[in-house]
Amino acid sequence: MSDWRALRPVMPILVGASIMLTLSMGIRQTFGLFLRPVTHDIALSVSDFTLAFSIQNLTWGLLQPIAGALVVRLGFRPILLAGAALYLAGLLTLAAAYDLLGFLAGGGLMIGVSLACTASAMAQAAASRVVPARVRSLVLGIITGAGTLGALVAAPLAQAVMADHGWRWGMLALFAFALLLLPATWFAGRVDRIPLPPSAGGQIADATVAGAIRSALARAPFVVMTAAYFVCGMQLLFIATHLPSYLAICGMDPMLSAQALGVIALFNVAGSLFFGWAGGHWPKLVLLGGIYVARSLVLGWYFLAPPTPVTTLAFAAMMGFLWLGVGPLVAGSVVEMFGLRWQAMIQGLAFMSHQLGSFVGAFGGGLLFDRFGSYDLAWRLGVGMGLAAGIVQIAFALARPPRLATT
Repeated sequence: MSDWRALRPVMPILVGASIMLTLSMGIRQTFGLFLRPVTHDIALSVSDFTLAFSIQNLTWGLLQPIAGALVVRLGFRPILLAGAALYLAGLLTLAAAYDLLGFLAGGGLMIGVSLACTASAMAQAAASRVVPARVRSLVLGIITGAGTLGALVAAPLAQAVMADHGWRWGMLALFAFALLLLPATWFAGRVDRIPLPPSAGGQIADATVAGAIRSALARAPFVVMTAAYFVCGMQLLFIATHLPSYLAICGMDPMLSAQALGVIALFNVAGSLFFGWAGGHWPKLVLLGGIYVARSLVLGWYFLAPPTPVTTLAFAAMMGFLWLGVGPLVAGSVVEMFGLRWQAMIQGLAFMSHQLGSFVGAFGGGLLFDRFGSYDLAWRLGVGMGLAAGIVQIAFALARPPRLATT
């Protein structure tokens, strides 16, 4: 109970980080709703559209370690505020886009850079610094659970405005919603006032950036976790980007896509809380592997038969429960292995792999659809690779548990 009382002075930081994450993650998860309206309006192919948002994920992943290193040098607040401003600029650029270049600039580069500054790694690193170790995993689960709550508002908002006024006004509606990023990042940036405890650096307290990277890549449990994280990103972005298109091809009501994204967001809260709690009781890396296996089985079940509204919402519920539960487990594992000082950067290294997978899932799914006219090969590859990654992660974690750092 004393640990929870200690959180009262830092609640503005935790709330700010939660709102920042729910906006940055929740809004981006609605972009799949724009695929068919945009491709019909300005004559982009499916692979053109997905290229823009694949570049977003690639930019996010490549810049995440750099943003994490800058936090050590400059503090959280300037990085978070810059990310919020870029997110807003990216949405305005998308709303004004008339060709592929506009989508690449707004949805790809601007929002990609912004996410490196405002999304999961930053929110989790800020929260980790201000909470006691005994409740850290659960608090990270709560923060992560906020990651898709924004989609509960953003998805139906965008779909309703698009239906009445077109996709550009739908994007402007998301811009208005995203204005809340500015106060959220300001309050989350208060974490700079909290000094690191003397032992927070763990095993690499005095390392340079290069030294911290070498230390991380020399740890086999971290490398295996990072490799499996690639498949996680591939599966999630394939679903987020292509599920609306798949449902439209199958003749489903367009609102079902928004409803499915909303259900994913809702059940993600329960899943993130559960896995945040579970990470405080069982080995985090084993739980990660279990998520990858379960997610792959659900993906295979759904795509084996034509969708219906009932199966789609059931799929969304199950997938939502398994959606971002990886977040507190990966963040907690990084803190346990390396400590707090370089958490944002080292977690960013793992996340780079995740985002390379996201690029493959979004863009690769579009390429396979353009080539074969269906998503059959894409989902089969996703299932097979997910099962392999999950099994390897579990086996390695049981055989070689990571050495724990002092945090």
